[in-house]
Amino acid sequence: MSLHEDAVLVLKRYEGQPELRDLYLEHLAAHPDGVYKPCTAGHVTGSALVVDPQGGRVLLTLHKKLGMWLQMGGHCEPGDTTLAEVALREAAEESGIASGLTLLPGGPVRLDRHPIPAPCNWHLDVQYAALAPAGAVAEISEESLDLRWFPYEEVAAVADTSVVLLLEATRARLGA
Repeated sequence: MSLHEDAVLVLKRYEGQPELRDLYLEHLAAHPDGVYKPCTAGHVTGSALVVDPQGGRVLLTLHKKLGMWLQMGGHCEPGDTTLAEVALREAAEESGIASGLTLLPGGPVRLDRHPIPAPCNWHLDVQYAALAPAGAVAEISEESLDLRWFPYEEVAAVADTSVVLLLEATRARLGA
């Protein structure tokens, strides 16, 4: 199965945000390259909110280009075979947590479509949550200005609405 086919399957199974889900599916139907960065109509990305449920905190990265506190995430690469793999790879690369991250069961937590500068125009982000292992030590990557654990209650003060909504959906799935 190709990454494109996996993305379609994942999105068809996703039960939340029906209008946005349908927009993603229309995009993929119209663009066979719609999961990759060169697709100028927009492209699917994968991200993961790294969560420490025992500590009641999340790990956010201060994005180098955007100067915003965000979840870990990025572009699909040619070797990727699933969106879950993209999200987990990006979470490990950007958090510096080399082993032990696991995706929260149940597939994507949310979808978020946001504009980006031309020539691409749109990121169609499929957002997961990744559980950090006990005692996880994070290390700043070259894509970050900073990396920091934030208590759940502090996220709204530092992050944008998309991150706050992702945290709320993650906590609901965790039952926290």
